[in-house]
Amino acid sequence: MLREFKYNQPFQLESGRTLPGFHLAYTTHGELNAEKDNVVWIFHALTANSDPAEWWDGLVGEGKLFTPEKYFIICVNMPGSCYGSLSPLEIDATTGEPYYHQFPFFTTRDMIKTYQHLRNELGIGKIYLGVGGSMGGQQLLEWAIEEPGAFDTILPIATNAQHSPWGIAFNASQRMAIEADATWKENNANAGIEGMKVARSIALLSYRHYETYGVSQLETDNNKFEKYKSESYQRYQGEKLAKRFNAFSYYTLGLGMDSHNVGRGRESIEKALKTIRAKTLVIGISSDLLFPVEEQKFLAANIPNAQYEEIHSFYGHDGFLLEYEAMTTIISNFLETHQPKSTTNYKPQTIN
Repeated sequence: MLREFKYNQPFQLESGRTLPGFHLAYTTHGELNAEKDNVVWIFHALTANSDPAEWWDGLVGEGKLFTPEKYFIICVNMPGSCYGSLSPLEIDATTGEPYYHQFPFFTTRDMIKTYQHLRNELGIGKIYLGVGGSMGGQQLLEWAIEEPGAFDTILPIATNAQHSPWGIAFNASQRMAIEADATWKENNANAGIEGMKVARSIALLSYRHYETYGVSQLETDNNKFEKYKSESYQRYQGEKLAKRFNAFSYYTLGLGMDSHNVGRGRESIEKALKTIRAKTLVIGISSDLLFPVEEQKFLAANIPNAQYEEIHSFYGHDGFLLEYEAMTTIISNFLETHQPKSTTNYKPQTIN
């Protein structure tokens, strides 16, 4: 069920900007039990919405690993996205006009601080399980560090403690594509949309792998010298995203991803990770070019008692969205051997 949470008090961002409030769209599946200890909080990736049953249907749904028959599943649409939470195309209360290019900059840390207010509103104490891949995993790590007692168990997948120079370069190139669109400086909902199509094409090269294209886009006609499958595929993916997303959200969310660094203001990345108290299973994808497995191994080496598992896949980074069977097996085995601690006495920290 899609719901909305409104917070009508001043909210300060890391940038120093203070908002008069914010709102979040979130989706829930299942029912919160009497003890409120059956919560599975899922964090979505860059362009997904708040319903994991749609984009993670191999893992979320009746009879699946995360079934609403057992769990209260919640996923929040991150601020800046275009699926119901505060976003660039909405009206800025201070001007009476849409935000457009003036939308406030949310870091991944800012994002999870908005989620903390929602968690308090729902009366949830300790969250049984936090799950997130890619940018969703970045947010999960931020929350597990910001509030060490918030989760019993966390599953960061295909993610990192700090967004890499490689990852930032990909995002910067995508923003340059949007900026090169002659319409980008305009104040209208479709500004920069052609540039965003190119940006999506660039992104796909980081999401997939050489072998992925070699299997799915391979030409079998040796005499062909135009209209290649891979080119058609890149164009198709750009058009596909343009039908459901906008350049303003794409641009600002990429900046949020680039800001991710759990060591900011916490002495060092290693020391920040060592404050995590949740039981942790870190999962990497063998062919991931955007978030190489070295980044997940680093997480496991620095989070106390963390376990690392690797999924062998030719899908690249997108493997975390597609390798349902392997993830179900790995996660199920981990959860079976790491039963939850009592959560009934946990009270969330006071959020300013």
